[in-house]
Amino acid sequence: MGFQGVKEGFITSRLDEMVNWARRNSLWPMPMGISCCAIEMMSFAGPRFDVSRFGSEVFRFSPRQSDLMIVAGTVTYKMAKVVRKIYDQMPDPKWVMAMGACASSGGMYRSYPVVQGIDLFVPVDMYVAGCPPRPDAVLKGLMEIQKKIARGEPPGQKVSYIDEGVSVERQGSRKAFEEV
Repeated sequence: MGFQGVKEGFITSRLDEMVNWARRNSLWPMPMGISCCAIEMMSFAGPRFDVSRFGSEVFRFSPRQSDLMIVAGTVTYKMAKVVRKIYDQMPDPKWVMAMGACASSGGMYRSYPVVQGIDLFVPVDMYVAGCPPRPDAVLKGLMEIQKKIARGEPPGQKVSYIDEGVSVERQGSRKAFEEV
């Protein structure tokens, strides 16, 4: 049993690469299903798209046990304070995915109670376009966040967009987010 002819074995790697490999393959999402995009987020976790292949099947409803927040749906100013509080309770490092047009830009709701994009109060790492976005686009967004983790990029430094299955990155810097 084992390798034939190998007397001693060892593995060489950098510690940060091994930690990033473990983080990448065990992202635990914190679902913030606020409106209709939550249905697509549920199907993203279902058996047809099988997110468990990527180590993210464990949806944690406790912010202290999750490291990826998926904000799916319309966020009002009243709800923004709750989303920010949950974000602050998550352990570092933490990543945020804005799922759908409403979470990314306010969507079709140009009214006073709707926040015009969650990047006004939390740093966003991935924008997934669509109204609602298809589950395979959300899966592609998850894979792009995993690639960012594998490269060792800190959260909030580069912002990525998923639109029609095409990934686009933009260099950004984490700005000071004020209390809403």
